[in-house]
Amino acid sequence: MQDWITRADALEIDTRDFVLKRAHQTLRDVMWEGRYDICEHAIQHARAQGFMEPDIVQVLHTGRIRAVYPQDRRWLVMGYFHSVNLKLPLHVVVDFHHKDHWIDVVTAYVPRNPHQILSRSRVALMLRFDNGQVKTKQVRPGAQKGKWKRSS
Repeated sequence: MQDWITRADALEIDTRDFVLKRAHQTLRDVMWEGRYDICEHAIQHARAQGFMEPDIVQVLHTGRIRAVYPQDRRWLVMGYFHSVNLKLPLHVVVDFHHKDHWIDVVTAYVPRNPHQILSRSRVALMLRFDNGQVKTKQVRPGAQKGKWKRSS
């Protein structure tokens, strides 16, 4: 069981250049043909964060794929949108249907740290529809054990 978890974690995010380039070309082809749909969740999230559907489409046309999630067939696309006189980063998560060459925009958000690539668990947390409370645990520093000692 432990070996399976390790293998799954290793395949969680793919950022190899040739994978990103191939996904980027596929994204361009699909967008050129107009084979995409923006999910209701993405629209609601966009309006809550202060951007609109055309901003999402603009990022899909002009943005870069930063990460591929092979297990979910999802891509993280990073781009920018303009709000008043500001250029703000925007991340869009798309679900790619390989058989149909179709893209569903799952969610879009303004990232706190624009160059951070999210794990599958963080994306899953953003996509929760049940509004349930997520159990968290805050770790506090211990009793000063395990600290580095100065050499004399």
